[in-house]
Amino acid sequence: PVFRPRRPAAWKHVDLTLVVTVGAVTALGALMILSSTRGTDPSVYDRTFFNRQLAHIAGGVVAMLAVTLVDYRRLRDFAWLPYVASLVLLGMVLSSLGTEVRGTQAWFQLGSFQLQPAELAKVSAIFAGAAFLARCETPLSLRHLLLALGILGAPMAMILGQPDVGSALVFVAIVMGMLLIGGARMRHIVVLTAVGVVAIVGVLTSDMLEDYQRDRLTTFLEQDQSPREATYNLEQAKTAIGSGGLTGKGLFEGTQTRLGIVPEQHTDFIFTALGEELGFVGGVSVLALFAIICARVWRTARLARDRLGALLCVGVLSMLVFQI
Repeated sequence: PVFRPRRPAAWKHVDLTLVVTVGAVTALGALMILSSTRGTDPSVYDRTFFNRQLAHIAGGVVAMLAVTLVDYRRLRDFAWLPYVASLVLLGMVLSSLGTEVRGTQAWFQLGSFQLQPAELAKVSAIFAGAAFLARCETPLSLRHLLLALGILGAPMAMILGQPDVGSALVFVAIVMGMLLIGGARMRHIVVLTAVGVVAIVGVLTSDMLEDYQRDRLTTFLEQDQSPREATYNLEQAKTAIGSGGLTGKGLFEGTQTRLGIVPEQHTDFIFTALGEELGFVGGVSVLALFAIICARVWRTARLARDRLGALLCVGVLSMLVFQI
């Protein structure tokens, strides 16, 4: 009989440092969501957002376990399936089926649950882009570069139509990161960077965005000159974070957070709850956790045995770094 060495179990390859760090960030995020949404009356604490976050965490854990047990190389030929599905969803959300929130039509409202196709498109585009680039010879020819741009840029263009500039900018980071590692020539990178800067300036100065949407992206550059209503969110955020001092006011004890003074605190401004209640120490700690996550993902990219694995890691890393 021929001796065939047994393949090590999938769990033996799991980066425990990465898993534990992600778990810490996840738990801390859930606590901050609870703190910023429960209100001030103990008899009627609102745990709706907290419970929803727990459901999302459970779904994420199941997805993580499933992905861990499957060799990503076996899925290379099927990368187009989730990619096409995400494009279909992005098209549907722009129709009457989508829900508009504050001038952006980017969600499906399914009862109490909101689904944002752009978030699914980020992951599917990374997978499809990595599968394509892994097959290309390096350095990338102009033809392959344009095809890669088409794959990664199509969902970005549809997201701009919502319009959701923030999510579209995440795709810019993903594209640049994957092309750099995927073998794009430096002159092409320089040209793409110049075109990207011109495009971003064009969007910000066009009529594509409402004034308040433009203010969200540019107000921090001109805090002294901007109208007070345009800087209200920014001022409240700085006040909440600053009031936390070195060690914070204590978990669930932040006055700005408990009174709901900071707008959208459980989403875009969640860091303000952390800053007020856990202080500078808490803020630095969570940034350190994120730094560890990014370092471990980069380590995984370097240890990958093929270009597909490395490109998947770099795409995810680019997405994370930009959003952090």
